[in-house]
Amino acid sequence: MRVLVAGVGNVLRADDGFGVEVARRLEAMELPPGVRVVETGIAGIALLTEIQQGWDALVVVDAVDHQRPHGSVLLIEPEVVDVHELTWAQRSDLLADMHLATPDRVLMLAKALEVLPPKVLMVGCQIEDPDAVGEQMTPPVAAAVDTAVQEVLRYVTRLVGPPDSVDVATA
Repeated sequence: MRVLVAGVGNVLRADDGFGVEVARRLEAMELPPGVRVVETGIAGIALLTEIQQGWDALVVVDAVDHQRPHGSVLLIEPEVVDVHELTWAQRSDLLADMHLATPDRVLMLAKALEVLPPKVLMVGCQIEDPDAVGEQMTPPVAAAVDTAVQEVLRYVTRLVGPPDSVDVATA
């Protein structure tokens, strides 16, 4: 099983850098075989390019605004819109942004291109202010990074198994 973990967000918009920081922490860890971590920032087209490499599962890590307590980590199974069920005007409105800056748009396009993995999970963190500017995340969101890392690890380990362990006595 091949799993792509993608951290998205804008590190110059305070809490929006959450997904990027989670991806950076995961990149520094030993991960199970078949798991790849990428940080795509706000470039949705970069995420779409990664998805097109053919994966069995996708985990998107991002800041979210779901009116939950600030710093809450949410596991979301996104409902991906089927563009074929939309009117032409609705398609145009949803896909007009050539950068595909939101994960929802990327997932929708990946589904339309028939490259969306069968298993998709979003690990999100409730942000305080979606319009905040700055390079520092608020303390509750910064504290949630470790929780999100553990949730991603738990999910990918369930899918592909634990990282290979090296027997020190025989190594």
